[in-house]
Amino acid sequence: MPEEFKAGCARPTGGPVGGAGPEDPAPAPEIPVKEVQRPMIMVGRKAPDFSAPAYLQGKFVTVSLSEYLGKWVILCFYPGDFTFV
Repeated sequence: MPEEFKAGCARPTGGPVGGAGPEDPAPAPEIPVKEVQRPMIMVGRKAPDFSAPAYLQGKFVTVSLSEYLGKWVILCFYPGDFTFV
Protein backbone atom coordinates (compact mmCIF):
# COMPACT_ATOMS: atom_id res chain seq x y z
CA MET A 1 0.00 0.00 0.00
CA PRO A 2 1.44 3.42 -0.91
CA GLU A 3 2.57 5.51 2.04
CA GLU A 4 1.19 9.08 2.09
CA PHE A 5 3.44 12.07 2.80
CA LYS A 6 3.11 15.86 2.80
CA ALA A 7 4.75 17.41 -0.27
CA GLY A 8 6.41 20.80 -0.10
CA CYS A 9 8.35 23.22 -2.23
CA ALA A 10 11.08 24.26 0.24
CA ARG A 11 14.62 24.47 -1.06
CA PRO A 12 17.20 22.38 0.79
CA THR A 13 19.39 25.46 1.32
CA GLY A 14 16.50 27.60 2.52
CA GLY A 15 17.91 30.54 0.58
CA PRO A 16 17.77 31.94 -2.93
CA VAL A 17 19.03 29.79 -5.78
CA GLY A 18 22.82 29.91 -5.85
CA GLY A 19 22.98 31.84 -2.58
CA ALA A 20 23.93 30.78 0.89
CA GLY A 21 21.20 29.59 3.23
CA PRO A 22 20.47 31.11 6.62
CA GLU A 23 23.18 28.94 8.16
CA ASP A 24 26.30 28.46 6.06
CA PRO A 25 28.11 25.51 7.69
CA ALA A 26 31.78 24.84 7.03
CA PRO A 27 32.27 22.61 3.99
CA ALA A 28 32.49 18.92 4.81
CA PRO A 29 35.73 17.16 3.93
CA GLU A 30 35.67 15.36 0.58
CA ILE A 31 35.19 11.63 1.06
CA PRO A 32 35.92 9.49 -1.99
CA VAL A 33 32.84 7.60 -3.13
CA LYS A 34 33.26 4.18 -4.66
CA GLU A 35 30.84 3.49 -7.47
CA VAL A 36 28.98 0.21 -7.42
CA GLN A 37 28.79 -1.50 -10.80
CA ARG A 38 25.31 -2.80 -11.43
CA PRO A 39 24.16 -4.79 -14.43
CA MET A 40 22.55 -2.72 -17.16
CA ILE A 41 18.75 -2.63 -17.20
CA MET A 42 17.47 -4.31 -20.35
CA VAL A 43 14.10 -4.27 -22.12
CA GLY A 44 12.13 -7.39 -21.25
CA ARG A 45 14.18 -8.13 -18.11
CA LYS A 46 13.03 -7.75 -14.52
CA ALA A 47 13.56 -4.19 -13.23
CA PRO A 48 15.21 -3.66 -9.82
CA ASP A 49 12.87 -2.70 -6.99
CA PHE A 50 12.82 0.98 -6.03
CA SER A 51 10.64 3.52 -4.23
CA ALA A 52 9.66 6.92 -5.61
CA PRO A 53 7.30 9.79 -4.78
CA ALA A 54 4.04 9.81 -6.76
CA TYR A 55 0.72 11.64 -7.01
CA LEU A 56 -1.98 8.99 -6.66
CA GLN A 57 -5.73 9.56 -6.27
CA GLY A 58 -5.31 13.17 -5.12
CA LYS A 59 -2.54 12.50 -2.58
CA PHE A 60 1.26 12.54 -2.56
CA VAL A 61 2.47 9.04 -1.73
CA THR A 62 5.61 6.92 -1.88
CA VAL A 63 5.20 3.86 -4.08
CA SER A 64 7.47 0.86 -4.60
CA LEU A 65 7.77 -1.10 -7.81
CA SER A 66 7.33 -4.33 -5.83
CA GLU A 67 3.76 -3.25 -4.96
CA TYR A 68 2.83 -3.82 -8.60
CA LEU A 69 4.33 -7.31 -8.90
CA GLY A 70 2.24 -9.40 -11.30
CA LYS A 71 0.62 -6.32 -12.92
CA TRP A 72 1.45 -4.51 -16.14
CA VAL A 73 3.52 -1.39 -15.39
CA ILE A 74 4.94 1.29 -17.68
CA LEU A 75 7.98 3.11 -16.29
CA CYS A 76 8.54 6.56 -17.75
CA PHE A 77 11.48 8.71 -16.63
CA TYR A 78 12.20 12.26 -17.71
CA PRO A 79 14.10 15.25 -16.32
CA GLY A 80 12.12 17.86 -14.42
CA ASP A 81 10.18 20.41 -16.43
CA PHE A 82 12.12 23.53 -17.45
CA THR A 83 15.52 22.00 -16.60
CA PHE A 84 18.46 22.12 -18.97
CA VAL A 85 18.98 18.35 -19.03
